Amino acid sequence: MEITWYGHSCFRFTERGMASVVTDPFDSEVVGYEPVRLKADIVTVSHQAPGHNFISVVKGTQHRITGPGEFEIGGVFITGVQTDGNGKKSTDKPRNTLYLFDFNGLNVAHLGDLRQAPTQTEIEALGTVHIALVPVGGGNGLNAAKAAEVISLIEPKIVIPMHFGGAPCTLDLDPLSKFLKEMGLSAHETVPALKITRSGLPEETKVIVLSPAASPQ
Repeated sequence: MEITWYGHSCFRFTERGMASVVTDPFDSEVVGYEPVRLKADIVTVSHQAPGHNFISVVKGTQHRITGPGEFEIGGVFITGVQTDGNGKKSTDKPRNTLYLFDFNGLNVAHLGDLRQAPTQTEIEALGTVHIALVPVGGGNGLNAAKAAEVISLIEPKIVIPMHFGGAPCTLDLDPLSKFLKEMGLSAHETVPALKITRSGLPEETKVIVLSPAASPQ
């Protein structure tokens, strides 16, 4: 499958013969990245905020998923798990839904704006995670230290950081460098997209940084 990042928490997943997915499309005037203009069969929203729920910029969508549940669409199995912080409902922050996408046994978890380490129940609901898309810049999501803690709990093979500050992002978030330092990485390679199969997964957890892609014209 191929994973492309368009900035902030917005990704597109494509796999031949299966439904395409876009996660957390954003309002560029709020976030600062280039405007998103994408097509997808499925759009998922982790929570109701303009940096994550700007569904109108995704065309051709047949299915919109905005909360927890189990779904099977176009060969993709999707599990949405709501995180409220140990069962406590927050009134000042929107509820978060993290999603696990199963593409023929290759499992990708999008953690949305997860604010703290998931509970054991939430971890069990996710199951095996091969690729984790993790917020690392703080704000309403995990900061660098908490992101590292979550990664150690779910033990993915590949970590792709998201939701961090620095140009072109205009939000007040910590830079990616803070997370990389927390993970003990002094250098990293940035790639335009991740093309991966289950057989191609690394044996040890690896951090892969994606550069924000321009939307197809």
